[in-house]
Amino acid sequence: MSTTITAQSYTPHEKRKRIFAIVAASSGNLVEWFDFYVYAFCAIYFAPLFFPSADPTAQLLNTAGVFAAGFLMRPIGGWLFGRIADKHGRKNSLLISVVMMCLGSLAIACLPTYASIGAWAPALLLVARLFQGLSVGGEYGTTATYMSEIALKGQRGFFASFQYVTLIGGQLLAVLVVVILQQVLSDAELRSWGWRIPFVIGALAAIVALYLRRTLEETSTASTRANKEAGTLRGLFRHHKAAFFTVLGYTAGGSLIFYTFTTYMQKYLVNSAGMSIKTASAIMTVALFAYMCMQPLFGALSDRISRRNSMLLFGGLGAIFTVPIMSGLHNTTNPIIAFLLIIAALAIVSFYTSISGIVKSEMFPPEVRALGVGLAYAIANAIFGGSAEYVALGLKSLGHENSFYWYVTGMMVLAFVVSLRLPKRAAYLNEDHE
Repeated sequence: MSTTITAQSYTPHEKRKRIFAIVAASSGNLVEWFDFYVYAFCAIYFAPLFFPSADPTAQLLNTAGVFAAGFLMRPIGGWLFGRIADKHGRKNSLLISVVMMCLGSLAIACLPTYASIGAWAPALLLVARLFQGLSVGGEYGTTATYMSEIALKGQRGFFASFQYVTLIGGQLLAVLVVVILQQVLSDAELRSWGWRIPFVIGALAAIVALYLRRTLEETSTASTRANKEAGTLRGLFRHHKAAFFTVLGYTAGGSLIFYTFTTYMQKYLVNSAGMSIKTASAIMTVALFAYMCMQPLFGALSDRISRRNSMLLFGGLGAIFTVPIMSGLHNTTNPIIAFLLIIAALAIVSFYTSISGIVKSEMFPPEVRALGVGLAYAIANAIFGGSAEYVALGLKSLGHENSFYWYVTGMMVLAFVVSLRLPKRAAYLNEDHE
């Protein structure tokens, strides 16, 4: 079938099959990101157990450093799982990544503390996070590739947006579990052993995700996988270097602002705005839910106004409003005002996150698609997304917290400039044959 195919051209059976495949792939994505983000939301409770210090900011800096270290494994994961997906199939890559995340989460749940084994405790925590970072590094590129390929043509933006619905859903469930535990356990119990519960939940949920992913149908073809350059760096950089660096450029800004207004925001509301942990967690729970619901709307919008225009709006609005929003959050103790400011920021970020996977996938041919998407994302995410908390807290400890706002703004300017290079029409994905 040619590019003239529309969503209405599919039979009802084919539509149902593809939508179920998206749900199955998304379930694993949700579990992966739940496991990964549980660390960020529970860090306030377990930081003293692994990094004894009298200074709360120093403790958070140490846990943020381990969080960032997990990101440093993402480029390796992006390359490894991208190669597996392009050379041996998307399904195999998706199955392996969710098993690895399960093992990493289970390891953290069982780790002894500094009081029990001394310096080995933070060292083992680091190893577990590196293992999870490797898994997530491969998860993003393969999931983005699979969901973009299985999505109904004419509605690719809408259906591909569910990658971030489940990614944000993983964050939402992580913070929701923390909120529930805050209601049923005392602060002392949470700091002693209660923080381990979310990691156990994540490991168990991975078993369900693994079962669902086993039902997936492969979207790559045997001829594509047999291509001698499939999944190779040579094949990627020989013919698609410009596309790779374009994706790298706008992902850098996208990753930084995403982590600024999601994982770091809970700590920012507590550590900088002076709100209680419970208030900050409640604000972020509702904000993340609203943010999750935004994704299909902004994805559908991209099907109408083009991915390029969505990306330009993202970069432009992010550059204009980041400093005012961050400054407003710093100067308010009103939960409602804080919530509205965060929602405004997340709406801007949605121009990017709703189409993050599809806009990357459309720039690479199938034989290097998972590698191109995963590796470019992982490198930019490791450098800029993974370091967001560490840079923000580091600048705060030096008395220059406002500099972080301008850093994010500068990266939004870069995202806008790089997005100008995006083609007005998809280079590859919309030209694929069924």
